[in-house]
This record gives sequence, structure tokens and C-alpha cells, in this order.
Amino acid sequence: MDSKDLKTTSYTIAFYNLENLFDIHTDASKFDDDFLPGSEKRWTKNRYERKLYKLGQVISKIGPKESVKPPAIVGLAEVENKNVVRDLIQSKELASHNYGFVHYNSQDERGIDVALIYDKTVFTVEHSQTFGIYLEDDIGAQDYTRDILVVTGELHAEKIHCIVNHWPSRREGVIESSPKRMTAAQKVVEIIGKIKAEDADAKILVMGDFNDNPANDSIKHLTKASNLFNPMETLLSYNRGSLNHNFRWNLFDQILCSTNFFETGLNCLKFDEADIFDEAFLTQYKGKFKGQPFRTYVGRKYKGGYSDHFPVYLRLNVTEL
Repeated sequence: MDSKDLKTTSYTIAFYNLENLFDIHTDASKFDDDFLPGSEKRWTKNRYERKLYKLGQVISKIGPKESVKPPAIVGLAEVENKNVVRDLIQSKELASHNYGFVHYNSQDERGIDVALIYDKTVFTVEHSQTFGIYLEDDIGAQDYTRDILVVTGELHAEKIHCIVNHWPSRREGVIESSPKRMTAAQKVVEIIGKIKAEDADAKILVMGDFNDNPANDSIKHLTKASNLFNPMETLLSYNRGSLNHNFRWNLFDQILCSTNFFETGLNCLKFDEADIFDEAFLTQYKGKFKGQPFRTYVGRKYKGGYSDHFPVYLRLNVTEL
């Protein structure tokens, strides 16, 4: 067989924290008062539609420069409800790309959830469900956070499992909040265990805003306990990451994969590369925050940018005759 008889198809898998994608309507069950037209943030229809357009523009471009199609699958964090996800995939830059979506409401205290959008022409959803993470606060009351979303489906005739996460934040302090992220990591380990009990060779992608870096204990535990590969491990540096806090880069946004994505053979999805999508148009172009993500808000001040996170992605290749 001559190598010139082979052709390669590539798929981009991405994850993007959208920085508070709220609609402009009040919801009594959520803390969405900041994101209403009459709030201090003055979250108007015009600003909402502008953000949808901008986020759609980003998603349509995620991937290496040579990619000709938008991502096949994108995990999302910080969406208020299914309406905003629907509005996003129907926005100007994405409407022609035939995206479907999976979203469930969670009991998160901030009223934000994770979701997954997918190109219906290449990925078929077979099953989806969510898993709660049981946490307690200082006085022993239940502390609600984002559920973990699991979507199983077929990409290029292969079954894959996508696990989408947004782990508890560091707001209380890195050390103080660390046990909560370890609890979330252990929950993902249990989910992967269930998947592998049904199919020992399951191909699994774990993506999310983990609020921890690749070298932190929670990610190390998840990687080791579930035999995952973390291609993002080498991407964090002094001058590069997916978000910046106090002029320090972090890589909380990551995509991990099961090691069977390295097996070679015709017609099977194989890991190719991973990267941060930090193109210049997504950054602040001047001032002391130059090069950092161009945000929608800084505190209550409207900036009109994209998000306070850069998307991340990995590339899967299939070689076929």
C-alpha cells in the first residue's frame, strides 16, 4: 500500500469558558441580577447580541491555521441556560455550520452550567447525562456547583465519550478550596470507571475549566487514576496560558484524553496536537494588560471583549484509504 493512497481527515475538539453568557431575562431560580438591563452592569439586548456574535466568531475559527472547518465538538462553561446556547449556535458566524447542543440545568449557586455543542454532520449523540458533585460548606450545608456533563456519541464511526467540567473556583483561596476540586476529580475518576466497566477500550476525552493547573494535585490524581494523557502539560509558561490573574498565567482550561488515542491504524481517531487558541484578535492590544484575554467585563466595567479565558483545543486525525 502506497502512502500516497492514504488520506487524512482532521477533527478539532475544543473547550471554551464563555465568561458569563447570560440572557437579559430575570430568572427567580438563579443569581442573574447582575445580568439584566437595569443592573449596574447594564446588560442590554445589544450587548448580549454583540457577545453572541463575538463568541460565534471565535468558535468558528478555533483550531490550527490550516483547519478548514470549525471544531467538531466544543465543550462550554458559564452558560446560563439552553436558550443562550441555542442563541449562540444560531448567531451569524455559526448559523451555517449545523451545530446541535446538549445542555442540562444544574443547581450551581451562580446559575451557570456547562454544555456541549457539536457539528451534526460529523458527530452523532447517542447518550448524555449529568453527574452532581456533593460538596459541603464550612457549616456542613450542601454547597452547590456545576454538574459534570457526559456526552457519548460517534465521531468518524468511532464511539467517544466527552466529559465536560467546570470545577469549583479558587475564590475562597487556593488551599482552602483545593479539597473541593479533588472531590470533583474523584467524581470524574468514578465516571470513567463506570464507562470502562462497560467498555474497557472506551475512548474518552475529559475537558473543562478545572480551576487548577496541570501540575496541581487534582489534575495529577485524575490523570494517574484514570490513565489519561494530558497534552496541555507543556503549554503553560511564564508568558502563556488560558487566563491571566494578577499578571500571572494559568492553564485552568485543559483537554485530557485516554491513551488509546495514540494507537495507530487505519480508520481510527488518533491524537495529533493540542494548543491554546490565543490569536492576537482575542487579546487586549494595548496598555498594561496587553496580550491578556480581551474580556467582556472587568468587575462591573463593560469592555466589550470576548471572554476572560482563551479557548483550548486538540486535534484528532483519521487516516483512511
